[in-house]
Amino acid sequence: MIRIALADDHAIVRTGFRALIEREADMRIVGECGSIAECERALVDNAADVLVLDLTLRGESGIEALPSLRAQFPALHILVMSMHEGESYVDEALARGADGYVTKAVAPDELVAGIREVMAGRRYLSSDLRGRKPAAVPLDRLSAREHEVFLLLAHGKTIKQAADALGVAAKTAYVHRAHVLEKLGARNDRELYRIALAGGLIEG
Repeated sequence: MIRIALADDHAIVRTGFRALIEREADMRIVGECGSIAECERALVDNAADVLVLDLTLRGESGIEALPSLRAQFPALHILVMSMHEGESYVDEALARGADGYVTKAVAPDELVAGIREVMAGRRYLSSDLRGRKPAAVPLDRLSAREHEVFLLLAHGKTIKQAADALGVAAKTAYVHRAHVLEKLGARNDRELYRIALAGGLIEG
């Protein structure tokens, strides 16, 4: 059973999407929320597998909340569902921790597919967002060696594996990693993965 928390500040919207989701025999809504605080409580109380998150919750920014949600619930899969379809919204949501993005224009037809894809560990973009040009990743800030470390870590390599691949000491690789995190504004390897993914440098 896929346990889903639904975050939208309009009850009528939640009701419609709840009905859509619960048509699926293997999906169940375990929490509904209209604010970030309610969302955090719902996730703690109900141990959801997937959070379907609107980007505007009672005047709060879902995009700004994404890093905190990701840090608090590292195993959670997050699917953004929003009326906003601009590239800047999509790119920032993915870079900050979202696993997928569905616009409300197509959500009635594609929300269930999006939930299944992010639950399986794959990135999902709704059909009206596919084929878009990814935002540029600021790789010009990195040295050649930092770029190599960035890509190795983004592909899931450990520091030791990256050091071995590059023929350097682990301590040296740690230094390069620290510079990469600082220059790209990332906090950990998972965020490096998301930056590379959003920039089209790796496949989900």
